[in-house]
Amino acid sequence: MVFLMGKGRSVCRLQGSAQQPELAQDGDLIIGGIFSFRTDQDYSTNSFQSVPEIRKCNNFNLRELKFAQTMIFAINEINKNPEILPGVRLGYKIYNNCGTMDILRAALALVSGLRGEINDDFCTKSETVQAIIGHSGSSPTIAFAQVVGRFQIPVISHFATCACLSNRREYPSFFRTIPSDYYQSKALAKLVKYFGWTWVGAVAVSNEYGMNGIAAFIQAAEDHGVCIEYSVAFSSSDPPHVLDRVIQVIKRSTSKVIMAFMTHREIKLLAAELYKENITRLQWIGSDAWITDPSLTDSEGYAILLGSLGFTVARANIPGLEQYLMQLHPSQFPNSPFVRDFWEDVFECSLNGTVNTKRKPCSSLESLQTINSQFTDFSEQRFSKNVYKSVYAVAHALDNLMKCDGSGTPSKGNCYDPKHTQPLPVLQYLASVNFTTVDGERVYFDNNGDSPARYELVNLQITNKGTLNGETVGIFDASLPDDHQFILNSIPVVWGNDLTEVPVSVCSEKCLPGTFKVLQKGKPACCYDCVLCPEGQITNLTESPQCLKCPPEYWSNQHRDACILKPTEFLAYEEKLGTLLALFALLGIFLTMITTLVFYCHIDTPLVRANNSELSFLLLFSLTLCFLCSLTFIGRPTDWSCMLRHTAFGITFVLCISCVLGKTIVVLIAFKATIPGSNVMKWFGLAQQRLVVLALTLIQVLISILWLITSPPFPFMNMMLYKDRVILQCDLGTVFGFGAALGYIGLLAVLCFVLAFLARKLPDNFNEAKFITFSMLIFCTVWLAFIPAYVSSPGKFADAVEIFAILASSYGLLFCIFLPKCYIILIKPEQNTKRHIMGKGSQY
Repeated sequence: MVFLMGKGRSVCRLQGSAQQPELAQDGDLIIGGIFSFRTDQDYSTNSFQSVPEIRKCNNFNLRELKFAQTMIFAINEINKNPEILPGVRLGYKIYNNCGTMDILRAALALVSGLRGEINDDFCTKSETVQAIIGHSGSSPTIAFAQVVGRFQIPVISHFATCACLSNRREYPSFFRTIPSDYYQSKALAKLVKYFGWTWVGAVAVSNEYGMNGIAAFIQAAEDHGVCIEYSVAFSSSDPPHVLDRVIQVIKRSTSKVIMAFMTHREIKLLAAELYKENITRLQWIGSDAWITDPSLTDSEGYAILLGSLGFTVARANIPGLEQYLMQLHPSQFPNSPFVRDFWEDVFECSLNGTVNTKRKPCSSLESLQTINSQFTDFSEQRFSKNVYKSVYAVAHALDNLMKCDGSGTPSKGNCYDPKHTQPLPVLQYLASVNFTTVDGERVYFDNNGDSPARYELVNLQITNKGTLNGETVGIFDASLPDDHQFILNSIPVVWGNDLTEVPVSVCSEKCLPGTFKVLQKGKPACCYDCVLCPEGQITNLTESPQCLKCPPEYWSNQHRDACILKPTEFLAYEEKLGTLLALFALLGIFLTMITTLVFYCHIDTPLVRANNSELSFLLLFSLTLCFLCSLTFIGRPTDWSCMLRHTAFGITFVLCISCVLGKTIVVLIAFKATIPGSNVMKWFGLAQQRLVVLALTLIQVLISILWLITSPPFPFMNMMLYKDRVILQCDLGTVFGFGAALGYIGLLAVLCFVLAFLARKLPDNFNEAKFITFSMLIFCTVWLAFIPAYVSSPGKFADAVEIFAILASSYGLLFCIFLPKCYIILIKPEQNTKRHIMGKGSQY
């Protein structure tokens, strides 16, 4: 056993037969490529009782052929460049496969090579490629990149944009020269938000590319306040009823903007079905997988997609590529069945060795320069430039590896030999490449293997030839500050089919200033009702989520979009109530003055003399002051008017009641003085009467002075009484001062009432005590009713109640005490005699 083990040789055997590449060229180092020159496939169900064979692919995808030829062009250009990989010749193996399973088979062929056995101590002399360029689709790339990554072989895609491929744990060897869908989703969300579309539908292809892309878009859209009405998915390989369900969802929806995250195959199927259903007036937002695909014009109902907007990589120009592609000839690739089929289809002829006898033989004069086709259309080289950059990225990584540049430089010049290059160093050097292309574009990869995110916003417009063409109308650069990333240029945008202006796609109309949003129950955040702000609250913004309260001295206007200064309200002379009360006060003054004049003109008559003319005139004077006092409660409150109105009111009424009290005491004492031997009258003469009035009034003056010193009344703006206006009124300062002044008046009034009540039945033809009783009864009734009315009356009505109380009590005193006397003086002068007045009293 030891002998056999020592002499034995390790053998690496290839499991199964390897597929030959479509295009190949020998070299010291080989770069692999996987493209799908044909995209459709004859689908069949595998029985798994035998090894599945390679399925036949149909039709032509000339864009993929152009990608492959760009790869060859870049490799040939590098081989001619003495500054990159000097002395090392690059070769290529390019596979043409469609269908994820056969693409994975091609990737494994690039990893394993074509040799059946390798006799080597470590099986290192395999035909493993240094890197794989491709694929254009995310789903196939996801399938083989995960497998190839286990062998640490770099995979560089020019078109696979799925954000999931940035996961370094799952795809450790994946790189791409096209930005990730993560950035595209953010750009698309900003685009939707820019045009004010907050109600959007989403359609995706049901694979990892579509589902991951649409999920990233939905998340980015929600971050920008955009709501998704529906999200559906289908695939070109699904049964017809799946697409029918998607059509019905779109037909029932209310959103006018649709985000389509799918490939050109699915969008063409969807557009054709919508065209049959006559569903138009939709604005399409497309992912870069289809927005610039030249084959869209070949689909039925392509006009449905007119005006579509989407982001794609920037336009580019590769010097020399156009001339190279124009010189393509089957003789350059004699072992390529596809190139032969392509040539026969373009020129409708038959090459030597083919079995197509229906076509004329091809001559040697055919040239691509004489025809117009998708392959010879060089108006855009967007994704071809990505292929070009991918090849150069691998070349720069290999060049740095051979020259021992970059990180991990071996010591003593022990650099790598092209014949013994392993995948891991290539992968490490590829992660650190940083170079600039001929046109000045910088190429590098971040930690996730992604390229810088730069896009052009394209708008699908009809050209003169009747085809759809992407016109650049804006840019997006993720490296710029957030508010400068998306910029529109001056080129006019063509809107969706049958749309003449920017479409409106919202669940609810914008809430205008003065209203705020209230979410509708069970619906997304973009569906809401606009509710008018409550009183006292405003918003001057559109789409406001809430209203703001106005400052205390302000109130909302009628439209609730501005705070206006609250109107100041007080009892003014100009308003009806103030004018009416002022007229009554002036009338009271006038009547008092007329009464005074009457008394003055008849001062020598018995009636005036018998009722203490001095106190009568003093009472009339105090009543005039009471009427005047009521006027201080009308008008704008000031510091002086607030102090004057309450103190003057208290003092004048005490003076008035003191005079009435004096007259009542005089009546009582006068009858006591008529008793023989009584000496009472000398103790209450004129001097004593004056002293009593003065003393009682001084007490009220003292109360008022203390009130003004401790806490005087002052004007203040009452903002709590009414919401929409400010009540300017006088604050009492202290309720105790007002209560003391009012209580003192009430005490004198009650005392006067009691004394007058006791003297009401004294015998006399003219008993003044009876009229004083009536006046005091009115006075007390008015002021007892005043207290609850004053407390319950708001704002200026409290002042009106107080004025009414003053006027009512003043009129009560004037009419009850003086009206009967004036009646006798003016109407019944025959009763104004000493004999008549003394009448019954003379017998006593």
